[in-house]
Amino acid sequence: MRVLPFAALIAASLLSSGAFASEEDFLKSIEGQWTGGGKVLTKLGGDNVNVSCRMQSAAEAESFSMDGSCRAMVVVTRTFKAKVKAGGGSYSGTYVGVSGKPSSLAGSRAGDTIDLDVTWANEIYGDRAARMTIEKVGADRLRIRTIDKDLSSGRSIVTTELDLRRS
Repeated sequence: MRVLPFAALIAASLLSSGAFASEEDFLKSIEGQWTGGGKVLTKLGGDNVNVSCRMQSAAEAESFSMDGSCRAMVVVTRTFKAKVKAGGGSYSGTYVGVSGKPSSLAGSRAGDTIDLDVTWANEIYGDRAARMTIEKVGADRLRIRTIDKDLSSGRSIVTTELDLRRS
């Protein structure tokens, strides 16, 4: 029966050493100016368009916001914004993209990734449901993905993938 006290000692040392970042620490770590690029799918079954992006993110103890824009083919620029609150292990908020209308976000964080269910304000790709992940990659990178479902095949398709670096 000596295994249980040993396991408790290991768990206590991990928790006290900061192995699990608090929400505030995590949110503050994704705050800042970000630049980079990626690909956006124009329609299911269509081609990806390369984009270059800039984003500012701000964080408080229990919330964060993103405000950015992406440019494609030198002349087309689209803005996006998100406001998200964290509490009790869950995240919720709104996202405003191309439609200009607020879409709802709800999810949680596991490690360095916030995983959000998106309910679009308008039907996109045949429905109003998608997923968005915001992943901290190392100290100075963020990866933002939007994943939708192809209703005809049932397959998940990455419709947006942005790789950003702290600038």
